[in-house]
Amino acid sequence: MSAKTVRNAACAALLAPVLAFSGATLAEPLKVGYVYVSPIGDAGWTWQQDLGRLEMEKALGDKVVTQYVESVPEGADAERVIRDLAQQGNKLIFTTSFGYMNPTLKVARQFPDVKFVHSTGYKTAANVATTNARFYEGRYLAGVLAGKMSTSNVAGYVGAFPIPEVLQGINAFTRGMRSVNPNAEVRVIWVNSWYDPGKERDAALALIGQGADVITHHTDSTATVQVAEEKGKYAVAYHSDMQKFGPKAQLAAVTHHWGKYFTKSAQAVLDGNWKSDSTWGGIKDDMVALEAFGPAVPDDVKKLVMNTQADIVSGKLTPFDAPVVDNEGKTRLESGSLDDGALNQMNYYVQGVVGKLPTK
Repeated sequence: MSAKTVRNAACAALLAPVLAFSGATLAEPLKVGYVYVSPIGDAGWTWQQDLGRLEMEKALGDKVVTQYVESVPEGADAERVIRDLAQQGNKLIFTTSFGYMNPTLKVARQFPDVKFVHSTGYKTAANVATTNARFYEGRYLAGVLAGKMSTSNVAGYVGAFPIPEVLQGINAFTRGMRSVNPNAEVRVIWVNSWYDPGKERDAALALIGQGADVITHHTDSTATVQVAEEKGKYAVAYHSDMQKFGPKAQLAAVTHHWGKYFTKSAQAVLDGNWKSDSTWGGIKDDMVALEAFGPAVPDDVKKLVMNTQADIVSGKLTPFDAPVVDNEGKTRLESGSLDDGALNQMNYYVQGVVGKLPTK
């Protein structure tokens, strides 16, 4: 071996670990983007989504880097923001509101190498998955709780939009309430917004004016719980624990948990085995919970609710077991339980809900 060959071999040996180290550090983290429909704030839908993002960051460490855009209206603005996140190099993008569905699909066609996950929607594509939580399971439990705690037999419900996801919650809550209080009724006011504290507050006040002594909401702010606290009524919080906004009012909170799902999705992208699918997880999947019981709830009522939860987890009970009858007397299901297809096409109120659905 010549002196030159020996010298080159020695140099190569010295450089090998340096190059290996450089190669390890050159592996860039996965960029993950989030689109939020409302401000993160300190409670509500977007707050809970952001907790999931932070949980994913903690679980995956320096393998990921995230960014988010909050308060993005559904429609053209959403499409622009989603596209911008893709152009910035995000390879996994979570779009976290129902009205982002079509904008997500449109942008996904333009960026086939980017993976998208749309929350609460029903349309998928090769690079678009969907995820949702079975909110209605928690709603049924909340209805049982409300039915035991109400003395007026009237509950009030602040609704965002009359879409199947929201109707599932209203109807499950009503069926839960009437399972322990057959005389109970639920009154609904629609605010036509996911996040509008002023409208939510006005709706909650109006429902109390109609006799509701328990109020709840499918909207993003804490306004409903705050009104209940001010007026000495009970409330069931939604999306996240809102007890600090209604320490006396809150009976419990129906909460949603996204961290495990976000982590699983990001890890699949990192591993190169991400696939488009539809995930709809409930209480047994740790995606939905009824938690943060307030001081007003007696132990026996709490036990009843937890026993009912055990029946849902075991499959002994579903919130929509037959007979399912709408509030105009029409039987929607004579036997069995509503399947996912029927749940996702729900367009009626069940018995116990007062009034008619708004026409589109």
